[in-house]
Parts: sequence; C-alpha cells; structure tokens
Amino acid sequence: MAASLWRAVMGAAGGGSSSYADDDAGGGVEFWHGAERTGWLNKQGEYIKTWRRRWFVLKQGRLFWFKDAAVTRGSVPRGVIPVATCLTVKGAEDIINREFAFELSTPVDTMYFIADSEKEKEEWINSIGRSIVQHSRSVTDAEVVDYDSRPKPPPQPKTTEASEPSS
Repeated sequence: MAASLWRAVMGAAGGGSSSYADDDAGGGVEFWHGAERTGWLNKQGEYIKTWRRRWFVLKQGRLFWFKDAAVTRGSVPRGVIPVATCLTVKGAEDIINREFAFELSTPVDTMYFIADSEKEKEEWINSIGRSIVQHSRSVTDAEVVDYDSRPKPPPQPKTTEASEPSS
C-alpha cells in the first residue's frame, strides 16, 4: 500500500535528476527542516512483512520516512504518505500484539507502526490526527458557514388564530 501511495505521489516526476524537494512529488515540502514532528518508528514493509526502523518526518500534510535521521535537502525519502488520504490513526496493540503499536488507515489499506514508548505512540497519534484534520478535503472553505456573519432573515409578521364565530 505505501509503495502504491508512493507511486501515486511520485507520478511522472519520479526518478529525474532534480532533487526530490524540487520536484512535484515532494510538493515543494522542505522536509529537511521545521517539521511538525520527527522521530524513529518501526514500520512494517508492504511486501515483505518485516519490521524496519525508519526516521519519520511529518510536515505539511505528508508523512515521509528515511533510512536515517541525517535528513538534508538532497535526501530522498524511502516513502511518503499524504495524510489527506488517511481516515484514522489509532492504537493497534491488540491487533498486531505489539506494545506501542498504532495504525494509519486509508480507504485502501492499513499501515502499522511501532513507537519506542507509550508517550511517543500517543504523540505520533495526536500529531498525525491533527494533520489529517488540517489537510482533510472533507469540508472546503466554501462549504463552511459562519452563522454569526450571515444575513438575518426579515422578521415574519405575527399571525393570530382566527376567532371562531359565536353562535
């Protein structure tokens, strides 16, 4: 799944001589500085289901991962997940029977990660969850209604019940 997301994000830009950060796949994200969150996580491979330790960078709605923490302008991510495609992020210890595990779900697949501690797991879940909400396309600015600034309807005339004729 991550590889298919990677291919989708890479699109036609993959493999050129330009640096990753400059091409369309990086979306112009300067992942080498000012990230919302960085840190080590264990990630399960897409095809060979072994666990690999990777350095993760969450920035501007994308979760990048690298082989090591020395991320520079010339670094090429091993993968990227656009968080706007994600539906949920939640604990998954009971699902994969691993301590400090969490899952990230898209409409197509679920990816699993393992943090180094409960605190790290919760911080990653909170950071990714916040990013999902910020970058979600479920509500556009045009669809947001500001109830305080919309025009008030004109007052309706009061109606009184018709009195019944007396007999």
